[in-house]
Amino acid sequence: MSVAAHVLLVDDDADLLRLLSMRLAAAGYRVTAVESAEAALAQIAIDPPQLVLSDVQLPGKDGMSLFEAIRARHAALPVILLTAHGTIPDAVAATSRGVYTYLTKPFDGKALLDQIAQALALSAPPQPASSADAGWRAAIVSRSNRMAELLAEAQLVAASDASVLIRGESGSGKELLAQAIHRASPRALRPFVAVNCGAIPENLLESELFGHVKGAFTGAIANHRGLFQAAQGGTLFLDEIGDMPGALQVKLLRVLQERRVRPVGASASLPVDVRIVSATHRDLEAALAEGQFREDLYYRLNVVSLQLPTLAERREDIPLLAQHFLAKLAAKYGKNINGYAPEALKALASAAWPGNVRQLHNVVEQVSALATAPIIPLALVQRALRVPALPVLNYTEARQRFEHEYLVGLLKMTDGNVADAARLADRNRTEFYRLLQKHGLTPGLFRGDPSVAE
Repeated sequence: MSVAAHVLLVDDDADLLRLLSMRLAAAGYRVTAVESAEAALAQIAIDPPQLVLSDVQLPGKDGMSLFEAIRARHAALPVILLTAHGTIPDAVAATSRGVYTYLTKPFDGKALLDQIAQALALSAPPQPASSADAGWRAAIVSRSNRMAELLAEAQLVAASDASVLIRGESGSGKELLAQAIHRASPRALRPFVAVNCGAIPENLLESELFGHVKGAFTGAIANHRGLFQAAQGGTLFLDEIGDMPGALQVKLLRVLQERRVRPVGASASLPVDVRIVSATHRDLEAALAEGQFREDLYYRLNVVSLQLPTLAERREDIPLLAQHFLAKLAAKYGKNINGYAPEALKALASAAWPGNVRQLHNVVEQVSALATAPIIPLALVQRALRVPALPVLNYTEARQRFEHEYLVGLLKMTDGNVADAARLADRNRTEFYRLLQKHGLTPGLFRGDPSVAE
């Protein structure tokens, strides 16, 4: 059973204080109500809340002074201000200094509850994994419904021996999910072996996967056990399977059909017992249509398909992941870092994250390395977010990007005349049309106004 979040209310209007207390208590919060900033600071010292909701106009210290005192002593404690119209400029300025948000009186009750829930969600500490989760999915930090549904599917799939295809953008955590499936499977005590099919040159990938015998090729000075044999009895994770060369796709299909592997240069094959989990960020259906991926292999690998959401599709996990990474990286850099200022967490939660969880980890590593105080400030997070992420493209991605830009350049140069563009590219018109179709380019758009082509 979860413990009710503790909210501290500060207002010198007894009627409003009573009304707010009743409304928040009805919403499930534990509420403490005080009538001055001085009483609020004393209460925080005795029984720290998880959020402070304060009026700006108070007797003695006002709400802004209360916020400054809280910021000095409890930098990670979120504060929401209630303001009358005359103090709106002060409240707006306060948000730039770290106040989570402000609401103007009279305010909408639902809007208030929504803002409180958002602030608490951002500042909530990571929940310890239950005993059921402690093993197989412990490395996956999440509390979102999207991930909960996905993990429930993954646990069901893990019990079988079916091949699994994990789809998801780069940096979304495909290998972590593959490891979780392995740990939840009957093969958990056997090896988990991973290989990135797009990162190993084609001439070496066959030897890596299937092994080789001494003298099979120049440099083969001893027998080499391939990854299929290394994963015997366990799980072999084929990452970026969409980048596997066509010739190797044929050999992989044969291994999956026969459950036997022949090392390069060997005269006999060896039995293998492995479960295949593969992953890709590519659209394999499009690759099938273009003849870049074998249909028979696709159906062998895609017995069960799991789709990992992007980080932007599971935003409620961002604060949890940010705190998780911070705890690890603070230890790595030997720093006493306790958390983020509320506005820093808010900035993380609203960022775009094209690089997904991997990019979030990189941002948290940067702020951890540069931090000079126990609480990460907004300025440091903004600085890290402004650093452009430079993704390292694999060979296939780089070639596709070059082809697309090259074709666009030719079509601009020839005003969409395919015959002229094909002649410049030294390709026949049929082949050139195929290339245009592959990259979704329509020559007619490049005739006339160049801005249309753009």
